[in-house]
Amino acid sequence: MPEIVVSRKVLVPFILITSLFALWGFANDITNPLVAAFGKVMDISSGKAALVQFAFYGGYFTMALPAALFIKRYSYKTAILIGLALYASGALLFYPAASYGIFGFFLIALYILTFGLAFLETTANPFILSMGSKETATRRLNLAQSFNPLGSITGMLIAKEFILGKLHAGDNFSELSQADQIAIREHDLMIIRDPYIVLGLVVIVIFIIIAAYKFNKFRSEEEEMSFKESVNTLFKNRRYVEGVIAQVFYVAAQIMCWTFIIQYAHNIGIPYETAQFYNMIAMGIFIANRFISTFLMKYISPGKLLMIFAIGGVLTSLGTIFIVGHAGLICLVATSAFMSLMFPTIYGIALRDMGDEAKIGAAGLVMAIVGGALMPPLQGRILDLGGKGFSDITILNVPEVNFSFVLPLICFIVIAIYGYRTLKIHANNY
Repeated sequence: MPEIVVSRKVLVPFILITSLFALWGFANDITNPLVAAFGKVMDISSGKAALVQFAFYGGYFTMALPAALFIKRYSYKTAILIGLALYASGALLFYPAASYGIFGFFLIALYILTFGLAFLETTANPFILSMGSKETATRRLNLAQSFNPLGSITGMLIAKEFILGKLHAGDNFSELSQADQIAIREHDLMIIRDPYIVLGLVVIVIFIIIAAYKFNKFRSEEEEMSFKESVNTLFKNRRYVEGVIAQVFYVAAQIMCWTFIIQYAHNIGIPYETAQFYNMIAMGIFIANRFISTFLMKYISPGKLLMIFAIGGVLTSLGTIFIVGHAGLICLVATSAFMSLMFPTIYGIALRDMGDEAKIGAAGLVMAIVGGALMPPLQGRILDLGGKGFSDITILNVPEVNFSFVLPLICFIVIAIYGYRTLKIHANNY
């Protein structure tokens, strides 16, 4: 008899919680293009514009552990409602941020928004794992995570059509008169603001739906373990600790590949709004491969598949770095195929066979999203080495924008090592 990944009795809560995956995917990928947008509108360097990612993913790091402690004391549902409230508040703060025209205000709004996302991710991932048997937990999480990129590609489409495609600030923005700069900046900040206001209102509607539904208790909510016991148990679990490290590098790789694909494409003569189309193609590949990899896990162990896909990411990263032109861009787009299974698979491997300690364990894995805060600004600094352009200097005979993808390359090597260790060293515990 085939294993049931999602049973009928949990189908409705599974669908409701899975919708949250799409919701934070939307936030992630409408935000990634803001690095390019703020770089143009505020006339700032790539390194400073990448503070968007520092604020966004820094919020995850700050709030993940408090969210986990909140879940231990209260419930999954209450934590989800807190997360949705913070999410909506951060999105709606884009209104005063645009009115004042201060870059730092936007960073604060994003920081608060991701407080909400930290609550949602810390809650939703272990919640999905608990909705059935431990044997099908990783596949169940991969299935739920398959809907995350649907939100992501919607966010990319909105960013392309309603943000990047409507900005008036161009490459010659700094050469305009001060009056023209002020007028264009005011217009463009409203363009950036409006999708977030609509998003905040949508999140409020979802808040009302979740609040009205009565959730039953699931496996991991019926067990009790103190915070100290949870932490001690987690730190003794090498598979978990190494999983957190691998997750830091995975999130860093994902955010760098999806943030700086716009600059990479622009460097070979592709306009910003068209460059976002390549990001959407990458996301389409990511979505398709997420479902394919979930199917493959019926026949290939998660650790082995993770190692194979990480090696694929190493190869496409090498192509992105050393092949200049459209072929290099194709390699960068293809990298998304190999990233597709990584986040939920690392998550599922790290938390496998855990009980109540999974709540604190989930916080550690969400805090690992800080990789998306730390490494994109470093990649932005590499882009700034020769000036505001993306090929002002060459490193290893390639433009600095190409060379900057050495950072994702390093990340995929680390993930491949974790996949190998899961397969060979942690096999007895997996």
